[in-house]
This record gives sequence, C-alpha cells and structure tokens, in this order.
Amino acid sequence: MQAGFSFIDWFIFIAYLIILLFLASYLSNKNINSSREFFTAKNSFAALPVALSLLATAQSAATFLGAPEFSYRYDLTLLGYSITSLLAIYIVVKVLIPKLYEMKAISVYELLQERFGGNSRRDVGIMFLVGRLFASGARLYMAALALSMILFYDISLVHVSFSVILLTLGALIFTYFGGIKSVIISDILQIIVYLGAGIAVVIYLYLSLAMDFSQIFQTLSEAQKLKYIDFELSFTNEGKFNIFSLLTGYMLLNIAAFGLDQDLAQRVLSCKDKKQAGFSLYGATLLSIPVSILFLSIGLLLFLYYQEHTISQKFAGESITIFMYYILNEMPNGLKGFVTIGAIAAALSSTNSVLGAMSSVAIEDIYKPYKIKHKKNIDETHFVKTAKTFVLIFAFLLSLMAILSFIIHSNSSIPLISFALGVMAYAYSGLLGVFASALFTNRGNAKLIPYSLFIGFASVFCMQGYTFGLNIGFAWQLVIGTTLSFGVMQLGKK
Repeated sequence: MQAGFSFIDWFIFIAYLIILLFLASYLSNKNINSSREFFTAKNSFAALPVALSLLATAQSAATFLGAPEFSYRYDLTLLGYSITSLLAIYIVVKVLIPKLYEMKAISVYELLQERFGGNSRRDVGIMFLVGRLFASGARLYMAALALSMILFYDISLVHVSFSVILLTLGALIFTYFGGIKSVIISDILQIIVYLGAGIAVVIYLYLSLAMDFSQIFQTLSEAQKLKYIDFELSFTNEGKFNIFSLLTGYMLLNIAAFGLDQDLAQRVLSCKDKKQAGFSLYGATLLSIPVSILFLSIGLLLFLYYQEHTISQKFAGESITIFMYYILNEMPNGLKGFVTIGAIAAALSSTNSVLGAMSSVAIEDIYKPYKIKHKKNIDETHFVKTAKTFVLIFAFLLSLMAILSFIIHSNSSIPLISFALGVMAYAYSGLLGVFASALFTNRGNAKLIPYSLFIGFASVFCMQGYTFGLNIGFAWQLVIGTTLSFGVMQLGKK
C-alpha cells in the first residue's frame, strides 16, 4: 500500500500550483470597465475556446471519479447521456440562443423580464443562487474529500477544510482578477491536464493487465460490460441510464444545464454571435463523447484488474469509488501526483465558473435593476467593483457550504453524494416550467413565478428517499417537477 504522497508527487502538485499562479497573474485585467466586459468579455470569443471551457466546466471531481465507478459496476450506458444531449442542445440553439443574442443579454434570465415583467427576473435569479449554492457547495465538498484522502490519507475536518480553501482560492484567482475571459482561457489548461491524467491512467492500466486488446474485448463482452443502450424501463433510483429516462428527464437536465443555468449559459453568451454560440454548444457536446469513453474505459480496465482481488471500497468509514480505491492503494508514485492535479483541474473549472455565474446573476438580475431604479446615471465601474465583491462573497459561502456538508455528512446517514449529484433538480424543475411557459405558450405571468418555482422545488423534495421513502429515479423527478411547475404557470393569462 502506497499511502500518501511521495517526493515526486509533491513536486508535480506544487509545480502545478505555481503554473496556476503565473497563469492567473498573466490573465489578470485591471482595466475592465463594464459588467458586460467582466461577465461576457464583450462577446469576443470564437466557438472553439468556449466549447473547451464548456467541456471543462461540465466535468467535475464527481465525474472524474463517478464515470469509472459506473462502468465498473454496470456498463457503457452512461454514454447515452452525452449522445442524447445533442437533441437538448438542438432545442437550446434553435429556440433560446437567438432570443438571448437579439436582446444582447448578459444573463439568461433577462428573457423572463421581457416576457413576464414584474419581479420575474429577480425571483428566478434568487432560485438559481439558492440551488447553485447547495449543489456547488456539496460538489466542492466531494472534490475536497477526494483531495484530502490523496494528499493526507485521511478525512479529518482540518485537512478537508484545507482542501476546500485550496480549491476555492485556486478558482477565485481567475474569476476575481480576470472575469470570464480569464476563466475561459484557464479552463483550456484545466481540460488538457484533466484529459492527460485520464489518458495516462488508461495506458498504465492497460499495460498492467498483461492482456491484448482482443482478450480484453472478449472478457468484457462475456461480462456484458459493453452494452451502451438500455431498453429496460425503470422508474427507480438505481442510477442506470435507460433510453426512456435519457430521452425525457436527462434531456430536460441538459436543456436546463446548457440553456437555463447561468453557470454554463454565461460562457455561451460570451461568443461573438449566435452562430458561434451554437457551434460552441455542439462542439462541447460532441467532445464530451470521447471524454466519457475515456473515463468509462478506466472503470472497465479496473473491472478486469480487480477480477481476482477481494477489495473493500471503504475509507475511514466513508464509501469510496473504485477509482479512488485504486488511487489510494495501487497507483504508483508520480502517476498519483498527476492524477491528483487532474482531479483538481476538474474541480477548479467547475468552481471558477460558478463564482462568475452567481456573481453575474446577483448583479445583472437583482442588484443592478434595483440600483438603476432608485438612482440614475451610475458609472459602470461601480458594478464591476460590486461584481468582484460578490465573487468574494460567493467564494466564502461556497467554502462554508462545503465544510458544512462535511460536518452534516459525518454525523448523518443521509447519502450526501447522491443528493449532491441530483440537487440541481430542485431549482431546474421550476426553471424549466417557467421557461417552457415563456417560450412555448401565451400563458403565465410574473405573479405565478414564485408559486411555480416553489411547486417545482417542493415536488422534487417530496420524491427524495430521505423524505417520504420514495425510490423515484432522478430523471423522473425532473419530469414530474417540471410538469407540475409548468402547470402552475398555465393557470394565469398572459
């Protein structure tokens, strides 16, 4: 057992941190003069860098460890998530993106203000901030938990808190000093490191097996690990991806993630025009397919590697993924350090994006409309300074939420990781219901939006296993919650 970091691992880890600091310094921009420049880089980006940034942001430490776990336990049906997301992207590109670029929007929620008026923009923005705080805080906790295990070989409060702060600071230096332009460019580095780590692990595992490709293929086929489409209809929360849930709930998830969630939509709105924005979305989705194959391959190779071994996926009482078990117990020095910075890269790209997204919603959808309403002719530099202040505030709140998640999880039987992966359904169901009414019907009004958001949130909450003991799959929770939220909006006339 190779516990903890060796000298070469620490060298790789520290070198990566130094590179991050130099890159952040290089990308810092003290001459940002407007909130549009801070949040959308004045719509200056072409499709390719935005596509790479979207790809990096969509990955996370949970994906880094979770995709190998899925193929190790099940098969390749997770691929369907990336493939069916192309349909969701088509809807976003055809219906939503043209309207946002016609409005010259900075936030996706500006569309609701134009459609419904009143406080619709503010209400939806608040729902996004609450949902994002819980989801991203819990996701940051999962990344910090993994980092603490690898760096210190324990999950004490001190070391997990240190890992949370380290990841938050790493994300903060790009968002605070350079805005979205700095974040997008840094994401390109993160995705290179992330993919490099995955490729290195696949090569090392393949060489460790002493089997040729035909033997590997035959063994996996016999074990039914190569199935990529599942036609079995299931409504339970087993974590499998059947074709029915992919074409319903998970398609809704992708529509919400890429079109209605400011976290990813902010990058799309930084493109030069709607054509480049569409290309960036299609590019990110197509690139996600080989990335998924890469990390699912790790799980398949681990399945072969551990066929003749008895293992226990436990660490200090915590259930861990098979990839984490391999990192902690089997991975050689040097490669462990490289894989660690790969996990950090995934965590940083998802955290820096959410800091910028939350700040943009707080400024553009809540603070700026209020400020302009009560005080005319405010200099744009005021909003830039306030945006940076909100970045700091949300960095603190996310860190606090991550540490709080650790404390709650340590003293509770609630499956936090499962909760964290699907928690955005609380906000997404309401957002989908409201936006569907705005885009496809003539009904609904601003007064109904808070009720619609609440019904979406409450219905998903009632379907959790830890509330009333229901065992409804995440995809179906989203379908039901969205339907109920949409129904509430249809009660009112335009």
